[in-house]
Amino acid sequence: MKRLYRSRTEKKFGGICGGLGEYLDFDPTIVRLFMLIFIFFTGIIPGIIGYLIAMWIIPEKPTTESQS
Repeated sequence: MKRLYRSRTEKKFGGICGGLGEYLDFDPTIVRLFMLIFIFFTGIIPGIIGYLIAMWIIPEKPTTESQS
């Protein structure tokens, strides 16, 4: 089952766009560009608040190491 996680490797600020890119099989740079456009057209404050809420809700991708 495919799950949405914040990315550990494609991370600029929080890993949200990197995680969305991995989940949707898109280049994370394209997702970041769409996010910037979204934030610009919806107003800077609501877009940033939404991004911060996503950082709080979406878990970080677990490591592949086994927990012994």
